[in-house]
Amino acid sequence: MMLGQNEDSEQIAAVKAKYGFDKPITTQYVYYLNDLSPLSFHSTNSSDYTFLRDGKYSASKLFTIGETTMVVKFPYLRESFTKQGKKVAQVIGETLPNTFVLAVSAIFIAIFLGIILGIISALYKDRWIDKTIQIFSTLGMSVPSFFSAILFAWLFGFVLHNYTNLEMTGSLYELDDFGEKVNIQWKNLILPAIVLGIRPLAVVIQLMRNSLLEVFNQDYIRTARAKGLSEFQIIKRHAVKNALNPVVTAISGWFASMLAGAVFVEYIFGWNGLGKEIVNALNTLDLPVIMGSVLVIALLFILINIFVDVIYGWLDPRVKLK
Repeated sequence: MMLGQNEDSEQIAAVKAKYGFDKPITTQYVYYLNDLSPLSFHSTNSSDYTFLRDGKYSASKLFTIGETTMVVKFPYLRESFTKQGKKVAQVIGETLPNTFVLAVSAIFIAIFLGIILGIISALYKDRWIDKTIQIFSTLGMSVPSFFSAILFAWLFGFVLHNYTNLEMTGSLYELDDFGEKVNIQWKNLILPAIVLGIRPLAVVIQLMRNSLLEVFNQDYIRTARAKGLSEFQIIKRHAVKNALNPVVTAISGWFASMLAGAVFVEYIFGWNGLGKEIVNALNTLDLPVIMGSVLVIALLFILINIFVDVIYGWLDPRVKLK
């Protein structure tokens, strides 16, 4: 695949030696873990597979024993098979910020609208406005993101283009007509952010409504009402904060999954993010890019969950961080 149709046995052998494909699979696995580790061991022999070969990658050498050197480095995610030796870290670094912008925008829409609609739904329980919001949230959770993306792109980017001035496809950064200047197109963020935020929005509405109704039945809410506090003061000072715990849990999970779940949305809207890059890597069997992307997403998922645990301590004093 990397050599094209004109490969010969010598070229194939050279590629296998370069990427360590001539080693047993267990050895390749150990090599990969060694490359991921910040503290790792590498051979100084140029004929052996090592990320130190040719001195292309920065690392701080600690000591050398024979032909083995111990180094401290950033995790090394290898090179892309299809991008002419481009490092996977560089590929991810160019695309992850776009996915992060998209995910943050989508989760902001879900949080802002979800909390407001959830509060309204709880205050007007079993009335027509509550039932309307429940139908909307149920529909939002039921429709797959790829179908919503196709529908929104067709409706607002094609049918209603003259009114919305939105495009069916487009990324955050685009070249001008002369290919000389890169411009930021914020309008291209609107449709993918809305589509990506529909499902978490529906979840936040349901959780906020149910949690708020449970809080309304607590004794301290009755005490606040007995003291003469207005309904707005009760909701603002007491009810909302105590009802946010399940919402924060859902938001953390959705935000982390958005970094991976944006694959279909980015591909349909032509958004140059990590999700679209993963699809392209799958189509071209670019395994280093796939593995590196999965590892980065997993790391972000862990960090987000740690951050949410810290938020719990602020929202609920009963939760102690030890």
